[in-house]
Amino acid sequence: MTEMSIKETSQEQIWLLHVDGSSTTQGSGAGIVITTPQGEDLEFAIKFGFKASNNEAEYEALVIGMRMAHETGARRLLAYSDSQLIVKQVEGAYEAKEENMIQYLQQITDLKAKFHHFQIIQIPREENAKADSLSKLASSLEDCRTRHITMHYLPEARTPLAVQPITTGEDWRTPIIKWIDEGLLPENRWEAARLKTRAARFIMHVSFIRNLTHTPAPVSVHGGRISYSTRNIVDAVEPT
Repeated sequence: MTEMSIKETSQEQIWLLHVDGSSTTQGSGAGIVITTPQGEDLEFAIKFGFKASNNEAEYEALVIGMRMAHETGARRLLAYSDSQLIVKQVEGAYEAKEENMIQYLQQITDLKAKFHHFQIIQIPREENAKADSLSKLASSLEDCRTRHITMHYLPEARTPLAVQPITTGEDWRTPIIKWIDEGLLPENRWEAARLKTRAARFIMHVSFIRNLTHTPAPVSVHGGRISYSTRNIVDAVEPT
C-alpha cells in the first residue's frame, strides 16, 4: 500500500461531526466535536467576536465544523445538530427567507460539494451533550483569547483537595516530533509512509486551526518540557 492509498483509504471512511451554537447575554459561540473513523474525538469551543442570534450561532457552528472536518481529512461526513430549523433548511424541507440564512445555506452548499458524501441529521439535545457543553463554555467566556483550561476531578466533598496533574510522556505525537526534529522514521516502510501522511495532515490541520482562530504559534508542555518552534505541533489534537 502506497502513501497515497493510505491517505485515500482514511478519507473514504465515515467521519462524524456534532455541532451546537449558543447565544447568551454574555456572548455567543460554537461547540464542535469531530469524531475520526478510529473513534477519536477532536473537541473545539469557539468564542465569537461578534453578536449572533441562536440560529446564526447554529449556522456558524455547522459551517466552521464542516470546514474543520474537511481540512482534517474527512471526505465522507455525517453531521449532527439538535436545531430542527438548521437541519430542515439544509435538507431543503424548510425555506430560508432571511438574507443571512440564505447566505449561510449557500456556504454550506459550497462546502457540501467538497465531500464525496454529506448528510445532516437532527438529534435530541441530550444526544448532543458534548457540543452543547462546549458551545455554552465558549459563549460564556468574557473575551476571545485562546486559552488552555485544566480540568480536575474531585471525587468527594469536604476533603483535602488532592489534585494530580495530568502528565504526558511518549504518546502518538512522539514519532511525529522525532521525525520533524531528528529525521527519525520507523524501519518498516509502510509505518514510515503512514507516519509521513499523518504528520503532513496534522501540520495542515494545525495551520488551518491557527488561521481560523488567528492565534499565534502555541507554547505547550510535552513530556515535562516546554515546546516551541516545530515542536508546537504537540499542542494540538491527533489527526488520523
